Amino acid sequence: MLELPAHASRGVARQAWCAGLIALVVFMAGVWGQAPVGFDSRFFLFAQEMLRHGPTFFPTTYGEPYPDYSATSTFFVYLLSLPLGQVNSFSAWLPSAIAAAVTVALLYRLVAPYSRQWALISIALLALSGTFVMETRAVSQDLMLTAVALAVFYLGYACDHFHTPRRLGAIAALLILGFAIRGPIGLVVPTGMLCAYYLVSGQWRRLFAVGFSALVLLGLAIGLLLWLARLSGGDAFVTDVVHMQVTGRIDGSEGASGPLYYFISSLGNYALAYPLALLVLAGAWFAGPARQGPGLQLLKCCAVAGLIVLLGLSVPQAKKARYVLPMLPMAAVIAGYPFHRLGGRVFAWLRGGMQVLWLVLPGLLLVGLLVAHRRFPEWLPQVTAPVVVLAVLQLLALALLAKPGIRAIGLAYCAVLALWSSYMLVFEPTERALYDTRQFSAQVDHAVQQAPGALVLHGMGKDAKAIKFMVNVDRDLRPQFTDSVAQLAALPVGTWVMMDAKDRDALHGTPLGSAVPVVQGRFDKDDYVLLRVVAERTGTP
Repeated sequence: MLELPAHASRGVARQAWCAGLIALVVFMAGVWGQAPVGFDSRFFLFAQEMLRHGPTFFPTTYGEPYPDYSATSTFFVYLLSLPLGQVNSFSAWLPSAIAAAVTVALLYRLVAPYSRQWALISIALLALSGTFVMETRAVSQDLMLTAVALAVFYLGYACDHFHTPRRLGAIAALLILGFAIRGPIGLVVPTGMLCAYYLVSGQWRRLFAVGFSALVLLGLAIGLLLWLARLSGGDAFVTDVVHMQVTGRIDGSEGASGPLYYFISSLGNYALAYPLALLVLAGAWFAGPARQGPGLQLLKCCAVAGLIVLLGLSVPQAKKARYVLPMLPMAAVIAGYPFHRLGGRVFAWLRGGMQVLWLVLPGLLLVGLLVAHRRFPEWLPQVTAPVVVLAVLQLLALALLAKPGIRAIGLAYCAVLALWSSYMLVFEPTERALYDTRQFSAQVDHAVQQAPGALVLHGMGKDAKAIKFMVNVDRDLRPQFTDSVAQLAALPVGTWVMMDAKDRDALHGTPLGSAVPVVQGRFDKDDYVLLRVVAERTGTP
């Protein structure tokens, strides 16, 4: 057991929460008023409807309960949006950013008692992982689950190694919170990570006690979930909840991937931490016998906990990269281990390779930005600010080569700032320009309000493209949906029809096909039009 003096323990705690607060500022930098795009649109709409109608057990779309999620994460956004009177990117992303900041703080508290350099490098590797960056600046239930899972793991580990009280009540509360945020996997993943620690440390009684208790808790939580589902939408909605949250994920009806998907895809989705963690584990294996110590014990615990997440979530057929986000802190701790164990040629090579990569990363991003600007000037019209930032960071990284005492940490955080500034100053604005839905939706909504009539969304999935339109309408609206020419032909006079311009081409020769668009423009990277059904069928509204 590694016991810290009381003052040292308090010092680590203060440093951890300072790290978390600094991380929160970075994570939320420049966030205000960005239009939702992509998957975020669904969660923005959930919060908008809750803000208009009040909290519910399940989020709603079109005024109907949505079975894929509970309303917990939406409720967080709702609470933060109440003072603002609206849902915007700040109130929507803040819960995810707080979860990411808590993850940073817990990661520091877990590792810093062994080595502050190891802790800071692990945080840097966490922040350099692509999926973490994207999920932090989004509405991310999986990032919230990551914070919960790491907290559960930390409470179990700290009790044995840092001489802290055994907080069984806090662990139970966290497991319930995980279920409330993410459904069954929200309880299973943290439990699996805690059991992984007990497995490595040989605490069999606690392993089986925690496993059995979590199983009972899971059964009770599922029973409560189904009861709330019945209250919200009746037996048919209960069936939808079971399918969307359990059976549909397991049997692959909601999309299927191979059993090795997470192990292979994570090489890119969770770079740099995951691939570097594999190299560190391989280096530890081939380096020969090592002195057993607390640092090595933590390495083993993190390796097994991360493996449990990858293996456990590989069982369901439905797989998405973000589902295994809880394993990322474990991978970051492992990848940073060479900066704790300084001896050995293998770890010296790994340290050197990482520092070279961090050294050149600002320059690589700078060159990539200039090439992209030259090739796609219409997408990247203004790159002066990010070019200046990256150039300054590259010069700073070169200057740190002469500072061996702070070189490793300095290079790591130059790379972090380079990646995050590129994402915030280049990627996000470009993505929002390419996939903008706000401008066209506002024009459509204005036209419909000027000349009221039913709105039909043609060829737009109710849970797909239509969501991206609805999120930009600041009022209750119940559009109709059509998918065929015959349905369009039966629409009454005065009906508004929004559709992809390509679908309009298929109406050639029909009255609606020859109608002059009232609104036309770009919507989610496609050309869209708004037409109106009129008595003369001439297309003139």
